[in-house]
Amino acid sequence: MQEVYAALLIHASGGEITEEKIAKVIEASGAKPDMNKIKALVASLEGVNIDEALKEAAIPAAPAAAPEEKKEEKEEKKEEKAAEEAAVGLSALFG
Repeated sequence: MQEVYAALLIHASGGEITEEKIAKVIEASGAKPDMNKIKALVASLEGVNIDEALKEAAIPAAPAAAPEEKKEEKEEKKEEKAAEEAAVGLSALFG
């Protein structure tokens, strides 16, 4: 994963993504570069428009927030239902 982060950092700074640059970034972080992973990454990035790939990757991230909203809605409905049940119980007591 550090290879991908290094490539993104190089891309963000406007540099060309090369095996040597990725290895230098990883070394600068204090880690040991794995040249096999670096070579595979550079080869897989050939011809890829990184900016477009990042935009496409960001689109699915937005709907990921929806489950939390649904969870909050479910919790609110549970609270409302509990309040209704409590009201029904109280009315049964006082008849």
